[in-house]
Amino acid sequence: MNVPNMNWSYPTAIKFGVGRVAELADHCRAVGMTKPLLVTDKALVALPITAQALDILDAAGLGRAVFSQVDPNPNETNLADGIALYKAGGHDGVVCFGGGSALDLGKLIALMADQPAALSIWDLEDIGDWWTRADASKIAPIIAVPTTAGTGSEVGRAGVLTNSVTHKKKIIFHPKLLPSVTICDPALTVGMPAFITAGTGMDALAHCLEAYCSPFYHPMSQGIALEGMRLVFENLPKVYADPTDLQARAHMMSAAAMGAVAFQKGLGAIHSLSHPVGAVYGTHHGTTNACVMPMVLDYNRAAIEGLIDRAAAYLGIAGGFEGFRAAVMELRATLNIPANLTAMGVKRDDLDMLTEMALEDPSCGGNPIEMTAENTRALFEACL
Repeated sequence: MNVPNMNWSYPTAIKFGVGRVAELADHCRAVGMTKPLLVTDKALVALPITAQALDILDAAGLGRAVFSQVDPNPNETNLADGIALYKAGGHDGVVCFGGGSALDLGKLIALMADQPAALSIWDLEDIGDWWTRADASKIAPIIAVPTTAGTGSEVGRAGVLTNSVTHKKKIIFHPKLLPSVTICDPALTVGMPAFITAGTGMDALAHCLEAYCSPFYHPMSQGIALEGMRLVFENLPKVYADPTDLQARAHMMSAAAMGAVAFQKGLGAIHSLSHPVGAVYGTHHGTTNACVMPMVLDYNRAAIEGLIDRAAAYLGIAGGFEGFRAAVMELRATLNIPANLTAMGVKRDDLDMLTEMALEDPSCGGNPIEMTAENTRALFEACL
């Protein structure tokens, strides 16, 4: 079966299909951009797919300006540098091109470039109505072009930024951070290194799994999360084994977007552990999620066993909770995910600090079992 072209408007305008990056300049013009800044990361900037995107913009008279000083866990210094380049170039919109780090930072550049100087990015953390502190009329248009299938930031209204002083990750929110147009072209993901394919794919699974298990009421997200898990279990091993499988790549791009839509229902301990580990140790976010996933399943078992039994039945996994956990372990082994946090470099001496950071992370509020200092530190111990 060939991968079909589809136009979706949930939750934003999604242009889905192989080769649809060719439409990039048309969509830039449609949202009012005449001089976009393409934001990508340090590794991606040298690859042919980035040159292709810049060529498309340049051929349409939109220039080929690019900012690529984006760290794997972007921080306020990256943001300041991006804003300076945006202003110096007289840009009027942002094309976010890459994985979650580039997408998040690109969105935050668009958010902050024209805000009053007195407004700090930290003033817009996802707390209460803090987002109303920003002048919505001064947020630049955003187009997102994901080149990985994991974070789903291309359909999200937030960006994650690490404070380089405190090493804490903060979620920055504004409704207008949702890109006006997202181009999901599976062909752009073919060149991902195997470990990025694995880590980003497991990030999509973590989003779907935690949303599915969150105790909050959101039936739409619940259904999306369940189907997203199915797509990951069926297609992530395929793309890991054969990076050129465009049909499986397409399904993974769908799963990534579905995970980000689904986690409007909430996230949990997987992310509240992963965020501080990534901030302190610079680990890959999705890979860290995958590393702690089985231990968090055990931690939450009393509250989620019935849910996981039903998910396993839908996914065609025998054995209920135990079968589902075994399927996660098998998938981790297939993808060469580190066995535990010790293998990722985490030190026992840092567990008190990491526990404190995890409890401050907003994701912990969506965990099915209340996270306390005692049980969260015990969970970190189990992850070592």
